Amino acid sequence: MKYICLGYIEPNKFESLSDSDRNAMLDECFHYDDVLRQNGHFAGGEALQGPTTAATLRWQNGQVAVTDGPYAETKEQIGGILILEARDLNHAIQLMSQHPGVKAGPFEIRPAADLSDLVRESEQRRAQEK
Repeated sequence: MKYICLGYIEPNKFESLSDSDRNAMLDECFHYDDVLRQNGHFAGGEALQGPTTAATLRWQNGQVAVTDGPYAETKEQIGGILILEARDLNHAIQLMSQHPGVKAGPFEIRPAADLSDLVRESEQRRAQEK
């Protein structure tokens, strides 16, 4: 089963590290990502640019409203996602507990939703409309 792991970090925490500390942290994280890959647990992942580059879309008054920045008004912001392949939530927790990125901020782990039945039903409805 796939689990989406959202990695959070405090703004400027990463940038405030010394070059050697930053490099050591990156090397540890990328090494563990390699271990996850080798064992068939790493299904994908991406780092995100900072929250100042974000845009948030909302449906308001019958149209899309765009605002600058992230939706959440929190101290910590999402820094990246990792898609993990694990047997169950406990296995995902066990795998991510060993990830050095946890030292930089919390990880939220959620099971990926399987929407294949909903997509198939929607495709059938849309095909009937034609």
